Amino acid sequence: MDTPEPNHHPTAAALERTLRAKQASVGVIGLGYVGLPLAHAMHAAGLRVVGFDTDEAKIESLSAGRNYLKHLGEALATELAESARFDATTDFTRLAEVDAVLVCVPTPLDAQREPDLSFVLSTARSIGRALRSGQLLVLESTTYPGTTRDEFLPAVLDAALEVGTSLEPGIDFFLAYSPERADPGRTSHTTATIPKVVGGLDAVSAELAALLYESCVEDVRLVSSAEVAEASKLLENVFRSVNIALVNELKVVLEELDINVWEVVQAASTKPFGFMPFYPGPGLGGHCIPIDPFYLAWKAKQIGRPTRFVELAGEINTEMPAYVIGRLVQALGVNGRDVADSRVLVLGLAYKPDVDDTRESPSFELIAGLAELGAHVDYSDPHIPRTVPTRRHDLKRESVALDAETIRSYDAILIATAHSAFDYGLLAEHAALIVDTRNAMAGFESRLGARLFRA
Repeated sequence: MDTPEPNHHPTAAALERTLRAKQASVGVIGLGYVGLPLAHAMHAAGLRVVGFDTDEAKIESLSAGRNYLKHLGEALATELAESARFDATTDFTRLAEVDAVLVCVPTPLDAQREPDLSFVLSTARSIGRALRSGQLLVLESTTYPGTTRDEFLPAVLDAALEVGTSLEPGIDFFLAYSPERADPGRTSHTTATIPKVVGGLDAVSAELAALLYESCVEDVRLVSSAEVAEASKLLENVFRSVNIALVNELKVVLEELDINVWEVVQAASTKPFGFMPFYPGPGLGGHCIPIDPFYLAWKAKQIGRPTRFVELAGEINTEMPAYVIGRLVQALGVNGRDVADSRVLVLGLAYKPDVDDTRESPSFELIAGLAELGAHVDYSDPHIPRTVPTRRHDLKRESVALDAETIRSYDAILIATAHSAFDYGLLAEHAALIVDTRNAMAGFESRLGARLFRA
């Protein structure tokens, strides 16, 4: 986009000149799957970048040029470590050094599947304590409409007042929302090429945020408010959640009819208009799709408008791990085995192929659920050598290397993630039973016969 020259208050005008000259310094809070590539993109555009995170291990890795997000490649971390324009720190008082602060922290669900804004609000308070005149703040974390204006801003202002700072939003500092759009492992799009939606609490904030993103993103789209930008992110992922739920529910029905849902989707995809393929699986993973529908549903309830369709989709997708476990129990029974006496190997801990991203991965639910039934459960994932504790699970397991002898030692192989590194031919030759949730064994059906179950 070509941002117009607005008639600004002196503070905004000074920041605008700095942004147009590409001389702004940028702070990125949260150096994870969203923040790290964003920090790199800003750095690649020639800006000075300070990365902030509470995890000392991430800071140490970046300082040493080691990338803890393997799908981004070691070159990214090396480039940042060797640059005089990049620094990473756990010291949030240094937020006062930068002209713009981009917030990329988690927005999970709590135990009741309601929004947990604790990371957003604690970050807002850290910003408030260091806030100075002339700064631009942008929240990128996925959340419900109204968060930026009604939750994030008051937390910033309250913390600022606690340290004796009184600044007016839209005049002394500026606040916008721009939803993250990251897809770990995807090579067809990058931070620089994915269009960026920007909405401000006021027109000046929106224009300044758009100027900042134009420095490193090819296509920036201004919308009329932060609330529109917040809602657009939810729509993107609710759309996917609803359609995945549809095909997951269809899978259950078609399985009872002995019809291959994958072949059905492939056949429907031959229509050149009016159809978009979505595929079933063992449950939803990643930070967005398993969570965003519940954010929207919660907000809708606050205004007395339940989202029955969206909530139903969330319920269907949440129930898929239990369905898969039921299919595996059924398959073992056909082979004369009780799940409580069985050895099961789950293939894939990551939520999607060929990455090390385990956020909200259904594999955790599968492993925990089978273990509760008395099965001995291991996993194999070439990208994740050992498990680490999550908010809900601490599996305390290490990845099992796949070879013929190992495969034969298990009563069932459950394919949860179709990593390209897995040798599916070897599985077809040696597995006693395969329960396939990803259609990974397509082409091996004749060799497997009754040893293959779809789930």
